[in-house]
Amino acid sequence: MTVVETGRIKMAESRDERTLDMMFDWLEKSPIPDGFKTEIVGGNIFMTPQRDTHWEIIAAIYDQLRTKYPRKRVKSDVRVDYPGHLNGFASDITLMAEGSAKTDEGRWRYQDVEFVAEVISKRTGMNDYGDKKAAYALAEVPVYLIADPYQRKCHLYTQPKDGDYATETKVPFGEEVDLTHTAVGLTLKTDEFPRD
Repeated sequence: MTVVETGRIKMAESRDERTLDMMFDWLEKSPIPDGFKTEIVGGNIFMTPQRDTHWEIIAAIYDQLRTKYPRKRVKSDVRVDYPGHLNGFASDITLMAEGSAKTDEGRWRYQDVEFVAEVISKRTGMNDYGDKKAAYALAEVPVYLIADPYQRKCHLYTQPKDGDYATETKVPFGEEVDLTHTAVGLTLKTDEFPRD
């Protein structure tokens, strides 16, 4: 970036001074089409269209969580800032701990997240399996579930340690995901998950 000042050119500092708040302010002022989800992963802005398959899986997970948890604890597409460089995620499903409260800035704390579910989209799936998984593990989110309609299976990650998950369990769509021994404490049915 250069700054022109009375006939001279001065080089401005090239530090990256972006913040998540600044980037989300830009997004709020941008003409984002209806039906698109936006989030910031590692300082990069991603916009993905919501498809029927994607939404139906999210709704199925939400409905099952609601049989056990009050609405105020189950979130969808709500910003939570995670550890790492400029990570502001709007996860498909987030389960907050009992008694969680927003910060003075009006946001939920990643320290209060007990469960996250992401449904894979073709163009951003690498985030869910890569940078977002690493951020959730670093944040010590106890249970991370990926529902992948392209593979027709769920990937369940538990036991976060040192920025990774110690345990991964793969469950084909149609079978139950046993979350009874996790912070979630229920069995998730996948028989109604649509396949791509």
